[in-house]
Amino acid sequence: MKKLFVVSGPSGVGLGEVIARVVAMRRDLGEVTPITARKMKKGEINGTGFWFYDLEGWNALKESGGILECTEFAGNDYGTSRILVQEQLDQGRNVLLNLTVDRALQVKRNMPEAVCVYLEPSEEELKQRLEAISRSSFERDVRQRQAGEERAASGFCDARINSDDPDRAAQELSALIDRLTD
Repeated sequence: MKKLFVVSGPSGVGLGEVIARVVAMRRDLGEVTPITARKMKKGEINGTGFWFYDLEGWNALKESGGILECTEFAGNDYGTSRILVQEQLDQGRNVLLNLTVDRALQVKRNMPEAVCVYLEPSEEELKQRLEAISRSSFERDVRQRQAGEERAASGFCDARINSDDPDRAAQELSALIDRLTD
């Protein structure tokens, strides 16, 4: 049986890098385009980057349980369609999402069979990465505090993978997918 895997971790720890490596090594992963209730920008195409909904359609989808998770950013709603995830699973593909811890928790509540994985670097690696990506000591400290809060909130996750070595983390995530699916 195919499954939905949700990968979370602190900002700046290489989640995108690990996920890209897993996607490159597997052929059984389906893509799910995010959904949003924001207006399309010039040049955007519905279904490429996002599926766009007007507010009425978004609210109807949300009320019917069609949104697996959602968040608001800068006055706009963003989320993941339960319908699009289920279509991929029904077609025999596993689904891999990269979401923040709070959004992963929404998925776990709305789809308990989803497998949530928390990628976390060692404390030393986290400090090095945050130092490298932060533009100021204030930003670094904010990111460090947020990483601690996310780690504390990640107790619902089904698995934890150390992300110090992205290649090894990708191999571990891929092996986890193999163990938990047909």
